[in-house]
Amino acid sequence: MGYLDNSSITVDAILTKKGRELLAKGRDNFVISQFALADDEVDYELWNPSHPNGSDYYGIIIENMPIVEAVTDENYSMRYKLLTLPKNTIRIPVIQTNPSSIAIEEGGIRQVVSIQTKNGGNESLGYTVTLLNSDAATIVGDGNGIANNEDPVGANEDRRSVTISTNSTFTIISKVLVDNTNINTKIFVVGNETGGHAEISLSVLNNPDVAVGNTLDTTL
Repeated sequence: MGYLDNSSITVDAILTKKGRELLAKGRDNFVISQFALADDEVDYELWNPSHPNGSDYYGIIIENMPIVEAVTDENYSMRYKLLTLPKNTIRIPVIQTNPSSIAIEEGGIRQVVSIQTKNGGNESLGYTVTLLNSDAATIVGDGNGIANNEDPVGANEDRRSVTISTNSTFTIISKVLVDNTNINTKIFVVGNETGGHAEISLSVLNNPDVAVGNTLDTTL
């Protein structure tokens, strides 16, 4: 990761593996139908309404902050997406998950998680669910969103993120812990319409009775 020269307007973009595959098939297959904006790089505490030079300088520090170059790793980018809500909205949509934290043993143990949006939203585009450490578990969506395990993007790709429909459930399936050490990580849930965000703590616990190579099939 690096910084861009923000002295001029710059557009910096890189393609994911899936994007490169589509582009290689020809322009007709590479169609950008949706996009998202985020303000991950902005520290709003730097807004200074007491600046001695007046209102034109309230945000001068923010405007001159370095701009981070594009990355495809969702752990580091697009964490705080901007959103547009109806004009008369009086409550921000909030995502709730059940359970809000997960602790399961290794070796193919399943945990179903349900999602709902309080105060409305996400009825059309559903949610994106991202597991930060794919050594801990596998995510399985409800089969109705993009990037589920049924998506023909390649069976050996590291699948840490799925998009699920408004059926609003996904399943976590624990993997075998290679070094017999517990893994503590996070699952991020983002509403694709509202930008609402929720975090789930995930712990996959060592089970001495589970040996590498002797586990349940955790794929669909």
